[in-house]
Amino acid sequence: MAEEVLIPSARKFTAHLTSSLLAVAFLTSFGSSMLYGYNLAVVNSPAVYIKDFYNKTVLSRNGTGLSGETLTLMYSLTVSVFAIGGLLGSLIVGMLVTRFGRKGTVVNTTVLVFIAGLLMGFSRICGSPEMVIFGRFITGIHSGISLSVVPMYLGEIAPKNLRGFLGLVPSIFIGMGVFAAQILGLHELLGKEEHWPLFLSVVVVPTFIQLMLLPWFPESPRYLLIEKHNVHATITALNWYRAKCNIQAEFEEMQEEQQSLSSVETLSVWKLLLDDTVRWQVLSVVVINIGMQLSGIDAIWFYTNDIFENAGIPAPEIPYTTAGTGIIEIIAGLIGCFSIEKWAGGLLMIGGFAMMGICSAGITLALILQGAHLSIMRYVSVCCVVGIIAGFCIGPAGVPFLVTAELFKQSHRPAAYIVGGSLNWLSNFTVGFMFPFLQMSAGSYCYLVFATVCVFVAVYVYIMIPETKNKTFMEISRMFSKREAVLETQGLIHGDQLKLKKINGYGIVEHASLELDSSSSVP
Repeated sequence: MAEEVLIPSARKFTAHLTSSLLAVAFLTSFGSSMLYGYNLAVVNSPAVYIKDFYNKTVLSRNGTGLSGETLTLMYSLTVSVFAIGGLLGSLIVGMLVTRFGRKGTVVNTTVLVFIAGLLMGFSRICGSPEMVIFGRFITGIHSGISLSVVPMYLGEIAPKNLRGFLGLVPSIFIGMGVFAAQILGLHELLGKEEHWPLFLSVVVVPTFIQLMLLPWFPESPRYLLIEKHNVHATITALNWYRAKCNIQAEFEEMQEEQQSLSSVETLSVWKLLLDDTVRWQVLSVVVINIGMQLSGIDAIWFYTNDIFENAGIPAPEIPYTTAGTGIIEIIAGLIGCFSIEKWAGGLLMIGGFAMMGICSAGITLALILQGAHLSIMRYVSVCCVVGIIAGFCIGPAGVPFLVTAELFKQSHRPAAYIVGGSLNWLSNFTVGFMFPFLQMSAGSYCYLVFATVCVFVAVYVYIMIPETKNKTFMEISRMFSKREAVLETQGLIHGDQLKLKKINGYGIVEHASLELDSSSSVP
């Protein structure tokens, strides 16, 4: 076996969960990640009222109302413009985190939520559908930024033994956001016609709480040391987040990464894509982020009410049944969060995607048999929907963002989040736009497309992504370098003899025969 350079055992470090770490995880997730989940579901309940507002406004302006097709198009734009904003947010997040820092980006972008809240909250008073649409677009920009910067921030402030736990906290709050929108959308609360502008703009409340409290916490220590070269601020931040733990070993590990990147600037997306030393990391981010959305979860969320209606659930009870799926999301997210340190993120992704694939195939089978007048299959469809949602929230909902933080060093991380985030949002938009056409052309078999994607991603993660549990960022980069060397010696990558070299701080090991360490892959 080839000689592998590892951090000396004397520098291994383990830290405990402190109140500061927990507070930052909750604040960033509550004021940012939760808004993403809320905005996904908030337009479902008041759809009829929003369409009626659009039609009455155009009627008062032009003297004629909107046709059914035009009204549907306007409402579809209101829903889908959120994903367009998210794509834009994901494209600018690299520039923001480099300039303002991780915490700084979270704090500074809160202004977007307040602008969007004002636009949507006063849209009916001003008689302006454009304010609703533009407000949704701005909330999308904020969510696109938040989905990348929050996991990045938490991944950098967390000690390696808690990185998985803290990295999945945002996914729990995303589920809580969906559930909050489902509950507030009930007729007894904000589900009445006169309340829909308030229903859309209530997002300013958690963001205001975040803005009042988060600035009191330190910036990411890794950002302060590696990008700002501020040793004093780094030590202060580490002491804040680690309480009484000895920070010397962790500080030395950060210094090692800083030295390896001393001659490397933060990479652009183009340079990241051209960097051969991280090709497997980039490919992995591409696969898991596209797979996360092409798994069909968005199609399930969009058409949950239709599936429940086909199952024979009375129309007045459907909103409450849908809210029940929100509870499933939160419970599954909690299971994933508290299981990741025991079972590891790779296993959660594999299990989650496999469960979603089986349940997607189950929906196809249930719909076919339902057509053969087997009424019980309607309830099998409902169970499969719940299984898809649970499988998604256990692993695929949050682990891909955590993996993106873990697979790259400081210089590569912002560009990696741009790649992953933009592909995530593009895939989100594609599913939302194409699913109705897929459903019309493929009928009951459309869910087999999602099942195929889920199985492929599960197999890819099992084969290609090494386990990163309790590994430092330096150790993870060496694991990928070692894997690339193994693939080259096996002839999977054409090339001559390997030579010891370092490109952008990623070591590639020299030797003709290498074996993967048993700890480098998901069991």
